[in-house]
Amino acid sequence: MTEWDVKKLRILRTLRDHGTVTATAQALLMTPSAVSQQLTNLAGQLGVELLEPQGRRVRLTDAAHLVLRHAEAVFAQLERADAELTGYLRGEAGEVRVGAFSTAVPALVVPAVRLLRAEERPGPDVRVREAEAAQAYELLTAGEVDLALSLAAHAPTARDPRFSLFPLLADPLDVALPAAHPLAGAPALRLADLAADRWIFGGSGPWSEITTAACEAAGFVPEQAHSAAGWTAILALVEAGMGIALVPRMASRGQRPEGVVTRVLEADRPSRHVVAAVRHGAESGPAVARVLGALTRVAGTFS
Repeated sequence: MTEWDVKKLRILRTLRDHGTVTATAQALLMTPSAVSQQLTNLAGQLGVELLEPQGRRVRLTDAAHLVLRHAEAVFAQLERADAELTGYLRGEAGEVRVGAFSTAVPALVVPAVRLLRAEERPGPDVRVREAEAAQAYELLTAGEVDLALSLAAHAPTARDPRFSLFPLLADPLDVALPAAHPLAGAPALRLADLAADRWIFGGSGPWSEITTAACEAAGFVPEQAHSAAGWTAILALVEAGMGIALVPRMASRGQRPEGVVTRVLEADRPSRHVVAAVRHGAESGPAVARVLGALTRVAGTFS
């Protein structure tokens, strides 16, 4: 029977995900020579070539991809076993490390922790790490967090065998206007009505893409007057009459300055989609399942 070495299979999967031996070594805190040696040993154990040269780099062979397709099922089963063992040894009050983007921390994670603390039985010890939406999956892959909250635009596809994805909510995007804006009290406000305004959004990244996509869907390209990423800064600029901005409802709850009016865009209904993800198989763990359940209940309050 072929000998399958889980440690070496993880190295092969990391090489697939990171693309180079050097990047793989950095991700696994190994030396490049150690990575190469481990993969050479794995190829000998399996009796197939796993790597082939491609210029100065290497790429995975068809045999390597075949091996990884089966290995993903093994990794998922090991995650389930680890989750069940943790639940057996520590009960449902185990530790769950959550990686979440900035607005999700106060809007979703903190209320979820409060729900868990209000239950009669002990809840998991939730450890929070703020991370950009795209970075959360890197942390999840590296085993540095157990659950990641991100935007669907940055999530892997549902067919990615490494993760299990759980849609949480469609977070509506409202438009933030200075209180003195001529359309602050206009009925049935649409994005197209604001095409001539000056807009505030990030210079790059997800929020820039979300804002421009929403405006383009309404038939215009927004003129960017100012670049800002934090909601405190964005709303301060709006309050000063320096422009307008799309603001997710999650971010505007309890943060809106007195000089800012937020309007619902009923005709356009722009939104961003928030998802939770765990390593495939880990969702069966009692502690992770309870945190997911609490996050789902909190997300339901936004509908």
